[in-house]
Amino acid sequence: MSRSVNKAMIIGNLGNDPEIRTTPSGSQVVTISVATNRRWTSRTGEMQDETQWHRVIAWNKLAEIAEQYLKKGDRVYVEGRIQYRQWEDPNGQTRYTTEIVANEMVMLGGRGDGASLELQKAPTNGGETYEDFPADSLEEGDDLPF
Repeated sequence: MSRSVNKAMIIGNLGNDPEIRTTPSGSQVVTISVATNRRWTSRTGEMQDETQWHRVIAWNKLAEIAEQYLKKGDRVYVEGRIQYRQWEDPNGQTRYTTEIVANEMVMLGGRGDGASLELQKAPTNGGETYEDFPADSLEEGDDLPF
């Protein structure tokens, strides 16, 4: 079997406060939305801006720390893997989401904070899965709350 790489690294600002939930087995998972921006000059000389929103999840200790220290507007570095999921909502519709499963987050300082705080490097072997959640807790997965 050949090796492959699934790695995402982003630096951006939180679009909302972290949302933490607990699985039926007692594990904690936090969800954050991170905005990244790109600016360029068009062929006509006009400045163009583009914002991309990224759904990020973190498990257990990293989730607890993120929930405790991160707030809407904070600048953060996130490193993890890209994950695609699908499920069926209560109406029988197939729903899809793409997210970054964080294994490392570094707070780069909020609005004028300037402090740099490494949150935690999460273990990369195993961990919880979304099968630990009831289906209705997954329904919000494809829409970010902005």
